[in-house]
Amino acid sequence: MPAPHLQISPSILASDFANLERELDRIADADWAHVDVMDNHFVPNLTLGLPVVEALVKVSPVPIDTHLMIADPDRWAPGYAEAGASSVTFHIEAASNPVAIARAIRAEGARAAFALKPDTPFEPYEELLAEVDMVLVMTVEPGFGGQSFMADQMPKVRAVRDAVRRRGGEVWVQVDGGVAADTIGECAEAGADVFVAGSAVYGAEDISGRIAELRDLAARHACG
Repeated sequence: MPAPHLQISPSILASDFANLERELDRIADADWAHVDVMDNHFVPNLTLGLPVVEALVKVSPVPIDTHLMIADPDRWAPGYAEAGASSVTFHIEAASNPVAIARAIRAEGARAAFALKPDTPFEPYEELLAEVDMVLVMTVEPGFGGQSFMADQMPKVRAVRDAVRRRGGEVWVQVDGGVAADTIGECAEAGADVFVAGSAVYGAEDISGRIAELRDLAARHACG
């Protein structure tokens, strides 16, 4: 199924964890539901894990986009694809064999992606573009929602987009962290086409309206 050019993936980290099915229904107009998995090892926070993701897949009106901020993704990442997540992102800094992880995720029918922390350069991993469907450039330090957007990550977004253009293919460029109405244009201009927004979406009185607004703002600034 071809993807729309620009996609909004609201992060349920900013939602009401006591009512996750309802909170997923509130973002039915989005393209994805972004689910942050943290293990208190790779990042200093603990959220939800595989059993909850498996349950969310069954009730979500949109595909589940999992972001694994966990140690040992070589062992754990394929299980999220097997559980029904449509996209599985692992952190390159935690991976021992990223090619094997990506291939195992794809073998389960999900999209594979790798994420880069703010201090991690992209260039050493450019060769991995042939093995993945998306690259996530973190625009905050991973671990907690509600952080301030790091504009100094835009050159990295441009570097990923330029590499995708050179190599061809359909690799998406995702940004996550501090994405809101006042920052999404900058991200789109740099070359991002998938936007994770937590507080900006779940903090709005009109969530559907906010999703539409973010998509429109991204389209106005998209690099093409």
